[in-house]
Amino acid sequence: MDIALRPVHDSDLPVFYRQLNDPEALRMAAFTPEDPADRDRFDAHWARIRSSPEIVARTVLGDGDVVGNAAVYGEAGEREVTYWVDRAHWGKGIATAALRALLAEVDERPLYARVAADNQASLRVLRRCGFEVSGRATAYAPGRGGEIEELVLALDG
Repeated sequence: MDIALRPVHDSDLPVFYRQLNDPEALRMAAFTPEDPADRDRFDAHWARIRSSPEIVARTVLGDGDVVGNAAVYGEAGEREVTYWVDRAHWGKGIATAALRALLAEVDERPLYARVAADNQASLRVLRRCGFEVSGRATAYAPGRGGEIEELVLALDG
């Protein structure tokens, strides 16, 4: 599958909304909106993302189709990566390819990532892209309805 990134288009948002409301994906991601079905809140969130010059948000395309999104956000020195791939495309190397492309576009370091400690697939993606575990924390995860352990990862060079 050919993986590419491009700026987010209005037409991508309904796809992102559908992807965000997949119960299995919500559970796996863990750190999700409190109410992912709140479309007004979803739209406001993406309006803020798209209007911020500090956020690099990209649509992930697989063979030309929208299969997810990836972004870098946050304050200088504390910037984080995030990504989401449609569950129908899990296990195909798309998240790794998308994150590598995003990291090639955004050359600032360090960058950080957070992942549910039991999300082995996402942890593999981050490690393949050079991130290393730098800490652990316990945090409330809306996608799980409670506190869980999360790993903090860093990409320094």
